[in-house]
Order: sequence, then C-alpha cells, then structure tokens
Amino acid sequence: MNKTQLIECVAAEANVTKKVATETVEATLAVITKALHEGDSVRVTGFGNFLVKERREKRGVNPRTGEAMIHPAKSYVSFKPSKTLKVED
Repeated sequence: MNKTQLIECVAAEANVTKKVATETVEATLAVITKALHEGDSVRVTGFGNFLVKERREKRGVNPRTGEAMIHPAKSYVSFKPSKTLKVED
C-alpha cells in the first residue's frame, strides 16, 4: 500500500473527502517526523512504537581500494509493532 492508497482507505473508512483524509494523513506524518527529529519516541497504543536509536561508530574496509575507513556513528528510526499488530504465520 502506498500513500495515495492509504489516503483513499482513510477517506472511505472515516467517511470523509479525500481532501480531508489527505490533510489528516499529512498532519499525522508531519507530527511523527517532527517528534523523531527532536529525538522523542512516538507510541501509538495498539499499533506500535517509533524509536530513535543510535548506531555506534565502526571500522570497515573499502572493498575497492582495501583502505581502512571508519563509518561514523548515526541515528536511525526503528519501529517496534505492538503485540496486536504482529502477524503470525
């Protein structure tokens, strides 16, 4: 499902226009993005948690030249689904 399909489904489920659904989805994503950029986690009960994690600096080798290099530490976003969202095989 892509963003356009998500907006169409939200519009149908909430019985609102696509314009209202678009504004709602865009606002939701903007709030989540802003919180994550500020280093906060976002917890949506019954859905899951968006967390900012830190990846430590590590050593590596450039495969083309064989030169040693260091990959800098960086932040990344992780998603942990709630128990109700997990899909069982």
